[in-house]
Formats: sequence, structure tokens, C-alpha cells
Amino acid sequence: VQLQAYGGGLVQAGGSLRLSCAASGVIYSINSMGWYRQAPGKERELVALISSGSSTNYADSVKGRFTISRDNAKNTVYLQMNSLKPEDTAVYYCNAVITGATSVNRYWGQGTQVTVSS
Repeated sequence: VQLQAYGGGLVQAGGSLRLSCAASGVIYSINSMGWYRQAPGKERELVALISSGSSTNYADSVKGRFTISRDNAKNTVYLQMNSLKPEDTAVYYCNAVITGATSVNRYWGQGTQVTVSS
């Protein structure tokens, strides 16, 4: 199983970006999916989570600005980021708990850089 993230880039403050992350491989089901981020010199932190039933949770710092969603038919999770701030600059990682042929495991994508200029 692999997770492939797309959509990072450079944007001005107040702008928007949409991240995507697609899971591939032998997948029986995908449980929770989420996005984390890590800024230089800081710990990786949770940004948003979405359950298999599409319940969502957000970090306080992104509530009202970011929206997480998923397309189960495409095994894909999205993160719509609006009203971006310079403090949102980080490497964003997608994450998923996936049931495969013989086990349940947590997988990470490769990370995509988001840079917000002031």
C-alpha cells in the first residue's frame, strides 16, 4: 500500500491550495484518513482527520479555514486550504489507517511542501 500526495506549492497569504492524497495497492477498506504538518524546527502536528463515516476533526489553528473530505471510490483524501497564513507553511503529510489482505496498518504519504508568503 502506498499513499501519494499532491498539490503543494507557493501561495500568497490569503490564498488557497487544495491537497490530494491517493492510496493504492491491496486495500480492503480505509478507516481514518488525515493530514499532518511539520514546520522547520517543530514537531509534526495534526491538521485534520476524517473517519470512515466522514466525521471530521480539526486543529484549532485551522478551524474555519481548512476543510477535509474524502472520496471512498477513489481512495483519496483532500484538504482544501483557504485564507492561508504564513504560519501554515510546512511540509504536509497524509495518513491513513488501511485494512489490507492480512492486517491493519497506518501509512504515511511522502509529504508535500506548502509555503505561504506574506
